[in-house]
Amino acid sequence: MRFSRRHVSLPHLSILCSVVLIILTAEKAVSIRFPDRISESVKTASNQPLRTAVFALGSFWRSEAVFGCLDGVVRTTAGYAGGSKVNPDYRSWGDHAESVQIEYNPRLINFRQLLEVFWSSHDSRQVFGQGPDVGNQYRSIIFTNGTEESRLAAVSKEREQTASKSSIVTTQIQQLAMFYPAEPEHQKFELKRNPFLLQLMGNLPEEELEKSTLAAKLNGFAAEVCPPKIQRQINARIDEIIRRGWPILREL
Repeated sequence: MRFSRRHVSLPHLSILCSVVLIILTAEKAVSIRFPDRISESVKTASNQPLRTAVFALGSFWRSEAVFGCLDGVVRTTAGYAGGSKVNPDYRSWGDHAESVQIEYNPRLINFRQLLEVFWSSHDSRQVFGQGPDVGNQYRSIIFTNGTEESRLAAVSKEREQTASKSSIVTTQIQQLAMFYPAEPEHQKFELKRNPFLLQLMGNLPEEELEKSTLAAKLNGFAAEVCPPKIQRQINARIDEIIRRGWPILREL
């Protein structure tokens, strides 16, 4: 079919360009339109304050991903905690540990459930590191706010020690003094390694990406550390978006 430029009005030309774009991208079955800016509202119950938990369980890249895809988790932030150095950074963290701060809705998930994820997501018996990462900054710590969280942490550690039998659980329990967010390049690290997912979200600015609930979930999905059910749900949602040539992925 041939088109004469003089017979195509501007509105029709716009439609034609869109059709051509879809045809050109049909090989990957994806057609995405990018808005200038996406604003995302966090879905929490009205008048329900969020709570915060902080854990250290090895590299904060993976730690942030582990908690990000849990239902009830609203935001995650990679950072530093557990030390005395003021304003630590990635090249000078002092005696801090790489940590993750989790903001969560207590009506959907509680501290005890977060503890279960903490214990199941790393080796609490490993000394001076975690997996291939060696160093004191990768030590295992549960940070608490108040006596009830301290009690829950102690009970969970005792249970873990009983299950570990002769191996010593090295996890520390500390009252949280200060949490320092890490540099932007360390936030949502696994998600940033997947340009397709970033494009599917509309290429959010850095500040929005760091605070985004959707980004937290997709960060866990990209790292393949979500519970199997959630991993399958996200996969299905992305497949649906691609199949329909949907403009943007706003929520899961």
